[in-house]
Amino acid sequence: MSLGSLSSTIVWLRDDLRLDDNPALAEAAALGRPLTVVYILDEASPGVRPLGGAAKWWLHHSLTALAADLAAAGSRLLLRRGPADAIIRELAAETGASTLLWNRRYGGPERAVDAGVKSWAADQGLSAESFQASLMFEPWTVRTGAGGPYKVFTPFWRACLDASEPRLPLEAPRTLPAPARAAGDHLPAGDDLASWGLLPRRPDWSAGLATTWTPGEAGAHRRLDDFIEGPAEEYGTGRNIPGTEGTSRLSPHLRFGEISPFRIWHALRGRFPQGGPADVGIFRAELGWREFCWQLLYENPRLATRNFRPEFDLFAWQAPSEAELAAWQQGRTGYPLVDAGMRQLWQTGWMHNRVRMAAASFLVKNLLADWRLGEAWFWDTLVDADAASNPANWQWVAGSGADASPYFRIFNPVTQSKKFDAEARYLREYLPELSGLDQKMIHEPWRADGGAPDYPAPIVGLPESRARALDTYQRLKEG
Repeated sequence: MSLGSLSSTIVWLRDDLRLDDNPALAEAAALGRPLTVVYILDEASPGVRPLGGAAKWWLHHSLTALAADLAAAGSRLLLRRGPADAIIRELAAETGASTLLWNRRYGGPERAVDAGVKSWAADQGLSAESFQASLMFEPWTVRTGAGGPYKVFTPFWRACLDASEPRLPLEAPRTLPAPARAAGDHLPAGDDLASWGLLPRRPDWSAGLATTWTPGEAGAHRRLDDFIEGPAEEYGTGRNIPGTEGTSRLSPHLRFGEISPFRIWHALRGRFPQGGPADVGIFRAELGWREFCWQLLYENPRLATRNFRPEFDLFAWQAPSEAELAAWQQGRTGYPLVDAGMRQLWQTGWMHNRVRMAAASFLVKNLLADWRLGEAWFWDTLVDADAASNPANWQWVAGSGADASPYFRIFNPVTQSKKFDAEARYLREYLPELSGLDQKMIHEPWRADGGAPDYPAPIVGLPESRARALDTYQRLKEG
């Protein structure tokens, strides 16, 4: 019997770990054929970037939640590890699959894998269909008048808003077809999740992550509900205050596809049918920035390693000493806002966006370190480390990226701290050694009488390092 005459369905999940608004699963439910739902941990395909440590922790718990959700719907999550193209071929043969379904990806290496599988399926007489699930505006659909990609966010987002309203989200199927069986009427064998070693062991640094987050689809929807009923109406102001719950914290759930941007978009529409206050529009624009970053990666697959602006290949980065880099990574730079952010990152796998910009600016501009050093550290330590947003944001801070801020914009961590954490709530939460300082001195502990004995002195002077950065950028500009 040829593969093309057999009839079961494979749904191949990747960054779409949900039942709600999952077009590939919805199509499988409509077909009603025996179903194999598989997640493949692919660290072997050429160019595919292995996950960082914090993302691996999240993935473990997200897959655990997804397996339970699928079981409740009458299905099963199959886990396998290795090169995805080979595993899909093997699984199609094992289960007699006639149909392969997946939701599209937009990174270069991932698209190459998907195209290879689709080509193989066509040669075998199998149906292979992909769907739009993780982006509201796919990269090739938003183009300038000249037909090229946008390089500046504002006109990009304006074009998105002028396009058709994002489609309505699909409801999660109440039931899914029974799992497909292999020859001999047994279920295909899969890996035990624990065998993948995604959780940290020696040492186990994940306690703060577990306290902060609930990975999985249910946790994502709770985050969305809490945001819409709480900070959304004052997001424009609240998003800048790290000491308050003013943001959505949906980023890791979006990164793993536990919730879709379509669901978020239309949930906001339902809560604010007339568009809501300007703050809600600002949040929608943040969703737009995510879409913009994915367009950048689609057009520039090496965004994490190559300057978007080629002229920055000549920039005179200064390699930081091991001590300087470690001080930044560990939150021991002597600048409280930077240090609080880096400690929040280590404890929770996340950092407030206002503080991310200040911490990144300090590394790239005050220390003149290559932005790729920071991008790699965030990739390993962020639960929301996104293949598009992480490098795009680092390049934005460095000035080497699209829509980059002017080279002379250097975040002053003291000014930022005084302005956005005036009551020092954020600083006190993550820097207990500064708890004895008053509300004024805590932003500049080196000025306090007696200083702060357990807190380091600044590793670099702000005026001097700013002047050095401006001079280096100016020399690049002059050629």
